[in-house]
Amino acid sequence: MEGFVVAVDRGRYTCVLDGTERVAAMITAMRARELGRKSVVVGDRVALVGDTSGAPGALARIVRIAERSSVLRRTADDDETTAEGRLERVVVANADQLVIVSALADPPPRTGFIDRCLVAAYDADIEPLLCLTKADLAGPEAVLGYYAELELPYVLIRPDSELDALRALLAGRISVLVGHSGVGKSTLVNRLVPEAARAVGTVSAIGRGRHTSTSAVALRLPRAPGGDGDGWIIDTPGVRSFGLAHVSADSLLHGFPDLVEGTVDCPANCPHTAEAPECGLDAWVAAGKADPRRLASYRRLLASRAGDGDARGEPEPRGEPPALG
Repeated sequence: MEGFVVAVDRGRYTCVLDGTERVAAMITAMRARELGRKSVVVGDRVALVGDTSGAPGALARIVRIAERSSVLRRTADDDETTAEGRLERVVVANADQLVIVSALADPPPRTGFIDRCLVAAYDADIEPLLCLTKADLAGPEAVLGYYAELELPYVLIRPDSELDALRALLAGRISVLVGHSGVGKSTLVNRLVPEAARAVGTVSAIGRGRHTSTSAVALRLPRAPGGDGDGWIIDTPGVRSFGLAHVSADSLLHGFPDLVEGTVDCPANCPHTAEAPECGLDAWVAAGKADPRRLASYRRLLASRAGDGDARGEPEPRGEPPALG
C-alpha cells in the first residue's frame, strides 16, 4: 500500500493511505530493517506492508521510500566545522511551497530570518511565499520595500481578514509553514484547518503522548468549492535558528537573485565579502541596481558561515529599523 507520512515521533510514523477518503484512519508504522539508515520524514511517500487497518494497536512496516521531489533542510549553525553545523536536519520532504510566516509587529519582522528561509527554499527548489501576519498592528511597506526587486509573492493577514487569497495559493499543493515563535503561525493553522487541534491530538496519541508542537505535522486542507484537488500544510514548530551550513557559498548567492547579475564583473574566485578587492557587488549597489541592505544581509550570511555571526536571523543592533534584522 502507498502512503503519505504526516507525523514522526520516536520511531513511529503516522501515515495516510493514498486514495482513501478525506476522513481516513491514521496508519501507525515502523521502519523496516531493510531500509538501513535511510531516514523517514514528514512528507515522504512510502510503501507499507503489514497491518494497514489503522485499528488500535495495529502496526505496519515502511519498506520503501519513494524518490523525493524536494528536500528542505536546515542546520542549527552556519559553520560546517562545528558540531551543530554538521548536524543536518531534513525539515520535510516533497514540499513544493515554503510559506514564511512573519509578524509585522509584536514581534517585529526579522528580514535576516526571512532571507535565510529564502536561501533554503531556492536551494531546495521550493517556491517561497511570504505570509505577513498582524497586519492590523503595522503596515507592510518596510518589509515589501526590502524585497521589491524579488517580486516575492505575499499575503497580508489580519485577525478579522478572510483567508481566501491564502487558501487559493495553498490549494492542491504541499506547503510547509515556518516562522519564529509568536508570529501567529499556530493561529493561522487553526483558521485554515478548523479541526487542526483534533488532528494534532490524534497524531499525538498515536505517537504515545509527546505533544506534536515539537515536530512537524501534515494537515489536509479543507477542499474549497471548485478547488483543484487536495492540499496539505505541514506545520513546523517555532524555530530559533535556520542554519545554512548545508548550502554552498555559490548557492547562497542564489538566495539573493537581485545580486546575482552584479557578480558578472567580479574577478575570478571573488569571495564577495566587504574586504574583497574589486568585488562587483559594491558597484552594483552604488549604481542603484540593488538595495544596499540586501548586500549587507548577504555578507552577514557569508560572515556567519565563517563562524562570525549566528543562525537566528535576529534584528541588527539598536538604531536600525526592525525590518532590517
